[in-house]
Amino acid sequence: MHTNPQQKLLFIINSAAGNTKTDWEKTIHEYFDNKPYIVILYNLTNPCSREQVQEQIKKHGPDRIIAVGGDGTLKLVTESVLNSGLPVGVLPAGSANGMAKELGIPVDAEKALDIITQGQVKKIDLIRINKELCIHLSDIGFNAFVVKTFETFNKRGMWGYMKAAFKVLLRHRHMEVIIAGEKQTVKREAVMVVIANATKYGTGAVINPDGKLDDGRFEIIVIKKIAFSEIIKMMITHEDFDPEKTELFTTTGVEIRSKHHVHFQVDGEYLGKIYSLQAKCLPGAVQVIIPAIS
Repeated sequence: MHTNPQQKLLFIINSAAGNTKTDWEKTIHEYFDNKPYIVILYNLTNPCSREQVQEQIKKHGPDRIIAVGGDGTLKLVTESVLNSGLPVGVLPAGSANGMAKELGIPVDAEKALDIITQGQVKKIDLIRINKELCIHLSDIGFNAFVVKTFETFNKRGMWGYMKAAFKVLLRHRHMEVIIAGEKQTVKREAVMVVIANATKYGTGAVINPDGKLDDGRFEIIVIKKIAFSEIIKMMITHEDFDPEKTELFTTTGVEIRSKHHVHFQVDGEYLGKIYSLQAKCLPGAVQVIIPAIS
């Protein structure tokens, strides 16, 4: 009689992520007590690197790897397993948890752990932007400037973000950009340009209502002006955008060039100022653990 070997789960914990009060080591150990799994916990050091994660994968040979943190931690783990077929899970422990929300992972620790053990595995796309991997959302302009400003604040969460946004609103100017996609090249004046793998920001603002994580494409959203009516649509009503204020393109690859240096962020991490970027879809590049569809 053959018995199934125990599944080995490797948890990559970023204890510096977000403002969560959850003791993740204790929570994980208690959850798996008397359950037939081999559980390995690894705490990231600061600074952390992809090599650290890959070393743990090589050492333990897990069946699943789980990022315990925010979008930055999930991105690090995803980079470490790219095209390997090793399923990636997430326990939301960041301040925004944008990608966890996108995947339908609850913030409740026990429910999130239920998905790690009982969920299904699904292939999703990623985007390569210059040399960076984007799992969620990237942008140039207004929001990237907000992210830069937000990083200097002690206050986290929504109110900290709103404070940063109002500060930037007074100082930010329009960009002149050329967007060269696979089908057309356009010139636009914009407040910000978003490269979207996902549908919404961690704040809940729906920026890309028709986006799908597994369609082999991504969207470019050109926000021409900050308008209260468009913000209401993003945050509450989810009605169609006004094309005079917000324009959307779907593509598998794009080059964006700006007349001036512009602020740039990927998955909530500010990466400085750039003149141009190239983005390319990586179809089905990673397998993620999502809630089982009943």
